[in-house]
Amino acid sequence: MTAYLIRNVSVVGGAPTDLLIRDGVVAETGAGLTAPDATVLDATGLVALPGLVDLHTHLREPGREDAETVESGSRAAALGGYTAVCAMANTSPVADTAGVVEQVWRLGREAGLVDVQPIGAVTVGLAGERLAELGAMADSAARVRIFSDDGHCVADPKLMRRALEYVKAFDGVVAQHAEEPRLTEGAQMHEGEVSTRLGLTGWPAVAEEAIIARDVLLAEHVGSRLHICHVSTAGSVEVLRHAKARGVKVTAEVTPHHLLLTDEKATTYDPVYKVNPPLRTAADIAALRAALAEGVIDIVATDHAPHAVEDKECEWAYARPGMLGLETALSITLDVLGPQWDLIAERMSRAPARIAGLDGHGLDPAPGVPANLTLVDPAARRVIEPAELASRSRNTPYARMTLPGRIVATFLRGEPTVLDGKAVR
Repeated sequence: MTAYLIRNVSVVGGAPTDLLIRDGVVAETGAGLTAPDATVLDATGLVALPGLVDLHTHLREPGREDAETVESGSRAAALGGYTAVCAMANTSPVADTAGVVEQVWRLGREAGLVDVQPIGAVTVGLAGERLAELGAMADSAARVRIFSDDGHCVADPKLMRRALEYVKAFDGVVAQHAEEPRLTEGAQMHEGEVSTRLGLTGWPAVAEEAIIARDVLLAEHVGSRLHICHVSTAGSVEVLRHAKARGVKVTAEVTPHHLLLTDEKATTYDPVYKVNPPLRTAADIAALRAALAEGVIDIVATDHAPHAVEDKECEWAYARPGMLGLETALSITLDVLGPQWDLIAERMSRAPARIAGLDGHGLDPAPGVPANLTLVDPAARRVIEPAELASRSRNTPYARMTLPGRIVATFLRGEPTVLDGKAVR
């Protein structure tokens, strides 16, 4: 294993120092380190962060390898500064058994670019009718601890209660896609002024807020852990704030696109902007940004959702919802929060690692810590070109936008997966 001496790097925004990486860990830190056998990297002007962790990634394999594979998604993640991603269960077949989650886990190990932690389905086939094999998935080689029917809401309150009770036995967490389906039938975008103007069926904010309110009450009653996926409304923020003040074990995520893009994008009728939950209003964005800074929203999660060309380049009504996110998430977060490196490390690495229980991830570079880290050039600006992305899909809403920050290097347990902004393999 090659040793690396990273010179003059700012660790989470601190004063410049050197990092010596050897045998998969950070061996030493301090000014003026020497290591004759190490490969030297000049990191002057760069910031070292703990490797990013994504709690919400769609890798599509098995079943839709035309849109993404575990390997291609892992490469996109590494280029985005990630060292671990949690892969959602809505594959084909659905990841609702020990066999399927172990398949995804092994594919991630074979790719070796990031740690791929499968998320198990809450219900069989995501159908919302009966619980999946939660215990078997938890006991499998993949050691599943997060369960979600993402893409579908666990709408039955009795079933949601049973899931929360079940996962409590092994300190698991249920991640809810908060959408009351009876309020969103036929919905095409956020319900509001723009949807009225365009004549498109609206997805009301209350459809999200009602489920969150119900589920925090269930989680409080059971005493179990609940995670809310892709929070998108100001009303949801208030429900979460109230729940956290009462001590409910609830965490929440927001996506980069919900921090930046509004429902006005729908006026283009470009299906790249169709996403679930939909893009909301400027007032919602302001509330989400404030909640992220405050900690009412715990993490940034990408909801990286690659789609094949035929599923996106079609009429708005028929297009699949979802956007790419892994390779642009840090740039969007940096744009939104500014260079608050400690806050960025907390929201994009430490907190998601804690929620997922990923040992060795979410730890600031320090002696003895596994060398899972990323080096960022905060002064760089880059134009997003879809054809240059590592994903098999091209449905990025940031095409030809100029974004701040550039991932220069990513290390997974001391081995580089990205150097000089390029994937090593």
